[in-house]
Amino acid sequence: MNTMLRSALTALIVSLAAPVVAAPVSLGDLSAYLNSIKTAESPFVQTNADGSKSSGRVVIQRPNRMRLEYAKPDKTLVLASGASVAVFDPKSNQPPDQYPLRKTPLNLILADKIDLGRARMVVDHGEQDGMTTVTAQDPEHPEYGTIKLFFTPSPVALKQWIVTDGAGAKTRVVLSDLVMGKRYDATLFSISIANSNRNEK
Repeated sequence: MNTMLRSALTALIVSLAAPVVAAPVSLGDLSAYLNSIKTAESPFVQTNADGSKSSGRVVIQRPNRMRLEYAKPDKTLVLASGASVAVFDPKSNQPPDQYPLRKTPLNLILADKIDLGRARMVVDHGEQDGMTTVTAQDPEHPEYGTIKLFFTPSPVALKQWIVTDGAGAKTRVVLSDLVMGKRYDATLFSISIANSNRNEK
């Protein structure tokens, strides 16, 4: 076998043996998918910055509403409602800690109109373990932290996210299959009603 033929065969074998890496889903397609989500819910498993794990259910109603219910023994409740995020600590008798939603990375997926192609919003876009990943931040306020979203490519579906806060602490939330299209009463996301219900117990 001559040298040229041997080189050609070797190149062919190497190319066939090499893993096929799919191109990441485009930012336009990902934006269209996220904007198509009006309501969604899923069980989740969360890995906290200290390595501890918790689980529960997340309910999303865009724009600007999310409910994270943590299972026992945690039983923490996190509500995004309108312009605020409230964290209810079941071990405390104090009112919930509240933060402006716009100062959290969750604002990027709960916004009324999501445009991942917006200038300086996406700081990384690639592929990891067969999923498309997008790391986004508020371009006007990168100090608020980032959110890294993981999507399956076909069909496009949100599978997990990692929130990195302004101090660098990371929280990973892994979803089961999202169930979309259910209807939810607005009271499910009401911070004042959740606070009243807790005070009545």
